[in-house]
This record gives sequence, structure tokens and C-alpha cells, in this order.
Amino acid sequence: MAAQHDDGDHGPSIWWWAFGYFAAYAPYAALTKLVTSGRIANDGAPPTGTEILPVSVIATVLTAAAFLWGTGWWRRALKPVGKGGLRLPLPSSLTALSGLCSAGIICTTTLAYTFEGVSIIFVMLLMRGGLLMLAPLIDALTGRKIAWFSIAALVLSVVSLITATVLDDGEAKITWICAIDVALYLTCYFVRLQLMSRKAKSSEPGANLRYFVEEQLVSSPSLLVGLALWAAIGPGGFADELRDGFATMLEQPVWPWVLLIGVLSQGTGIFGGLILLDRRENTFCVPVNRASSVLAGVLGTIGIWQLFGGKAPKASELIGAGLMIAAIAVLSYGGIRARRGAARTS
Repeated sequence: MAAQHDDGDHGPSIWWWAFGYFAAYAPYAALTKLVTSGRIANDGAPPTGTEILPVSVIATVLTAAAFLWGTGWWRRALKPVGKGGLRLPLPSSLTALSGLCSAGIICTTTLAYTFEGVSIIFVMLLMRGGLLMLAPLIDALTGRKIAWFSIAALVLSVVSLITATVLDDGEAKITWICAIDVALYLTCYFVRLQLMSRKAKSSEPGANLRYFVEEQLVSSPSLLVGLALWAAIGPGGFADELRDGFATMLEQPVWPWVLLIGVLSQGTGIFGGLILLDRRENTFCVPVNRASSVLAGVLGTIGIWQLFGGKAPKASELIGAGLMIAAIAVLSYGGIRARRGAARTS
């Protein structure tokens, strides 16, 4: 279903991308937790988060290739090679860097839901809350005007994070390795959003889509290559677990679920990237993206609780999710008001 953007471009509304992100993220987060906790297809010790990475990333690469081929969007990245008229889909140097950051985001996100003793919703709020705080900083650095409703939604989103932490009665816990994972995740997003803001999020027809395709050409393939190299020559337990993942994961009964995790992970990457590339300011787009994922995390946690005997979501986490819903409502209202105002003055 097509709708008109506030900026005058034709294409699906950012809210359709947000729905797709939500629909992919809820089962992705839940399955990652279920597989690594041994609650489904368990035959012995469950795989670790590191062990599922190789097969899940292979699935993301195949899903990205199928999506770009099926939509025909790969043609947006065609560039001439040599003097013979040959044209190939290739990234620019900056979209390649953005793709490497996206690869880091894929890896750190998948690992974030595998740490023992850390709640899906809590780690999600840490990652999302940190990015929400970066959004206005990036807008300021790139000279973008911030609308009042974007600021209001940002405040609600940050309050959501604080609420889920302060009202947790001291039970919110994060391990040092999880803290490192969150820090790497935010660093990758800080670089990626600046590149998007400077080189895309444009009114030029096709510029955002071209950026999206070029980034996709790099993100999951570069992550797969990096994991393979680390498994081949890297030292330590991380490399050992990667080697186990490459060598034995497809022999374990849980392997179809791991493939599905990779497919859903790529789905979140596709829809999440399209949300962030909307030409409006990051202080608008980031809360849309983050609120969708937090609500998906709540749904995933409730699903694990009801169907697999996991822990029930805490009241503090549900209150935080409710504030995220309020942020979505503010963004929707502000966007409608802005569109009507633009229509009256045109």
C-alpha cells in the first residue's frame, strides 16, 4: 500500500516500515533467547550466542541477496567498471563504511539477547535509550532542524528507559561483556547515522534507496567474512565457539531455528534501515525505529513467558513500554499536523 510522504516523495509511509520492523523483531528477539537458553529443539547443551552467529549470518546474507534481487533494487547501485561498458552493483567508500557499521550492529544485537541473566527488555532499553540520546546530537552535528513533536517523543522515550531502570528495585543487571556489546552497538550507530545524515536522507529522487542498497551490499557479507576469518585464525574461546558454529551447527536439531533467526535479523535490518533513511530528522526517525523494537521485545518476552515458561515481564518494563507507545502517538500526531500545515500553505 502506497502513501505520500510528508516530504512529497511517493512510496510507503515510514509507519509501514515501522510495522515491518516490529513484525520481524518480535520473533527474532524471542527465538534468539529461546534457542540460546535451550527452551526449543534442545538436545544437550544449548548453543551459545557466538555459536549461532555463523549460520544466522549466512541466512542474513542469503536473505539480503534474495530481497535485493526480488525487488530489483540492486540496479540502483550499478556503476561502470572499466572501459568495456560493464556495470556492477558497487558501494561507494562512505556507504561501505556505513555497511561495516551495520555489520557491527547485526552482530552486537544478536549477541545482546544471549547473555545469561540479562532481560531482553532491559538490554533493549539500554541499547535503544542510548541511541535515542544520540539522535539530537547527530542532528545538531549535521545541521538538521528538530520539530517540537520529535523532541517530545525523545523525552518520552528517555523517560521510558529511566522508568524501566529506576523502578526495577535494583534487579536490573548487566554483565561486563554485555556492557561492552552495548557500547560497540552505540558506536556503530553513531558513525552510521552521521553518514546517513550527510550522504542520504535526501530529497533527491532515489538517493535514499541507492544508499540503502549500497549499504546492504556490504553489511551482512562483510560480517560473514569477518566471522570466517576470526574462526580460521583467531585465538581464544570466541574463535573456538565460532569454529563450532561453522562446523557443527547444521548438525544440531536447532539449526532450522537458527536459520530463521538470521532471516528475521535481516528483516529488521531492511525495515530498520528504511526507517532511518527517511528524510526527516533523526530525532523523529530514531524514536519510530526504537519504539517499534521495544514493543516487539515486550511481545517477545510475553510470548516466552506464556508459551515456554519464561519469566514474566516486570511492571517497570511494561510501564517503560507504555511510555514508548505514548512516544509513537506523539510522533503520529505531530506528523499529521505538520502535513496538514504544509497542505494549507501550498
